[in-house]
Amino acid sequence: MTFYMKPNKKTAVVFAALLLAFSAAAQTPKNVKYVFTEASELNLIGKILDGTPNPYHRVDTVKYKGFTTSENNQVRCPTGLAVLFRTNSSTISVKTQYGSFVYNAVNTMPVSYRGYDLYIRKDGNWLWAASGATKPEKAGDNLVLIKNMDNTEKECLLYLPIYCELYSVKIGVEEGASLKPADSPFRHRVGIFGSSYTHGISTSRAGMSYPMQFMRKTGIQILSLGCSGNCKMQPYFADVLCDADVDALIFDSFSNPDAAMIEERLFPFIEKIQSAHPDIPLIFQQTIYREGRNFNQDVEAKESAKQEMAAKLMKEAVKKYKNVYFISTNATDALHETSVDGIHPDNYGYSLWEQSIEKPILKILRKYGIR
Repeated sequence: MTFYMKPNKKTAVVFAALLLAFSAAAQTPKNVKYVFTEASELNLIGKILDGTPNPYHRVDTVKYKGFTTSENNQVRCPTGLAVLFRTNSSTISVKTQYGSFVYNAVNTMPVSYRGYDLYIRKDGNWLWAASGATKPEKAGDNLVLIKNMDNTEKECLLYLPIYCELYSVKIGVEEGASLKPADSPFRHRVGIFGSSYTHGISTSRAGMSYPMQFMRKTGIQILSLGCSGNCKMQPYFADVLCDADVDALIFDSFSNPDAAMIEERLFPFIEKIQSAHPDIPLIFQQTIYREGRNFNQDVEAKESAKQEMAAKLMKEAVKKYKNVYFISTNATDALHETSVDGIHPDNYGYSLWEQSIEKPILKILRKYGIR
């Protein structure tokens, strides 16, 4: 039996007042005054090499030589870097000073290559909260990522842009609110060197590359050296990896080179890195199926050749070298609907990739006490 109580004017007024009070408590003032803190003064995570003169560069290109102009630009981008902080502010914003290089492409969202991706921890999981990017002509403007939050303290994870150089990133909170570094919940230091896939090309947000999804799901810190089009097992990239303080290394190294280059470079590349890291796992991934090969016979031939060469040599490598592993990948579904441009997966495709490697990688890492 259902009882119905007819509302009177008094209860209606009280209810309206409660709603108004709740609404006011959740709203950010229209003329909010922001206080800004440089992101590098908080907790900047995901760097494969510490001590770069610019904190948002991944590699010191004065110290490490041999990079092409394109590679030099890319390693100065903060791909995979994120800021951990706590705040009780009802609003969070960023001010950006871009460097000399900002990417421009049709197959990647601007909010990914020059914007920000904010997650807030809820019930032990990282929950997406906001993302955004300024227009190039408005660089330096205050970009409000989110407002009208409650005033409880929140643990925040802010991904930096994947494909532009940064001179300064300032995080803004409302005057009077707290803003402090957050301790990192991410364990260990696992480096990853890879192609545009590892870099995150064709993602819609900076936190959607497969390494960043893996990091959020597993709690293992990933240090990205993704370099679009330029992961070809070059010796000078090996120099960076040799100097990196890492517990393990993962490679997406068969996506950019052709079959002949894979044959020429793979074993010397492994040997150079193992000379510096003899006791850590080196986990190589097979390159994914590129949808551009569905009907293009030339692409089909080249992709088949590189996959076959990688499989053949890695079969030898896992026997020849200690601590070397080879795993399969998948970034498509049964309908082959996950491609953006015939080369790169969309967000869903990258999620499938992460799912395909998560268990195999965790199984390998556990052998080395990385949990």
